[in-house]
Amino acid sequence: MISEQLTEIYELLLERFGPQHWWPGETQFEIIVGAILTQNTTWTNVEKAIENLKSAQSLTPEKLHGLGISKLAELIRPAGYYNIKTKRLKTFVEWLFASYDGQLKKLEEVGSEQLRAELLAIKGIGRETADSILLYAFGRCIFVVDAYTARIAVRHRLIEPGADYEQLRELFESNLPAEPALFSEYHALLVGAGKDYCRPKARCAGCPLEKLPHSLDIDY
Repeated sequence: MISEQLTEIYELLLERFGPQHWWPGETQFEIIVGAILTQNTTWTNVEKAIENLKSAQSLTPEKLHGLGISKLAELIRPAGYYNIKTKRLKTFVEWLFASYDGQLKKLEEVGSEQLRAELLAIKGIGRETADSILLYAFGRCIFVVDAYTARIAVRHRLIEPGADYEQLRELFESNLPAEPALFSEYHALLVGAGKDYCRPKARCAGCPLEKLPHSLDIDY
C-alpha cells in the first residue's frame, strides 16, 4: 500500500538525516517572509536578507508596510531577484492590511482552504509558497510539494510521471496521518534526500532509499 511505502521512506530518511526542525523562524511573519524570499535562491541567501531586515528593525507587518520600496529592495538584495521579491512582499503586506487590518492572528480564524485560495490570489505567491506559509507559519495540515518531492515520488513509483502539484499533494495528504509536525518533517527530509542524492542525475549510491524499488529511466 502507498501509505506503507510512504511510512518506510519517512523512517529511512529520518534514521539517516535525523530531525530537520523546519521551518526556521522566530515569528510567524519571519516564516512568511522567508517563504516568499526563498523562491529561486538558496536558504543561505535568504538568511542574509532576513538578518538585514532584523538589523533594520523592519521584520514586522507594520514596519514592512511603511518601508519604502527602494529601502526594502536594498535590505533583501542578498536573496536575489530583489526587485521582484520586493513587490511580492509589499503585495502580501498590502493584502494583509486591506483584508485583516495587518493582524496575522486574524488569519488563524480563517479555514485552510479559504486562506489558501486567498494566498494564491496574491500576485507572486504560487502553490508551494502558499502551502509553506500554511504549514510552517500556521500549522495547517497541508503538505508542501516541490521538485524534490515530485522527483522522489515518481522515481519510487508512488505516482505516475506528469502528475501535477495537486495530485502530489493529495498523494501525501491522503496516505499519511493528518499531523502538521509530520508533514513539515517529511517535507524537510525529502528536500535533504533530493539535494544530496535524488538530483536530476541521480546519485543512488549511499542514498538511504537506495534499496527500495525505484526507476531512473524517467527524466525528471
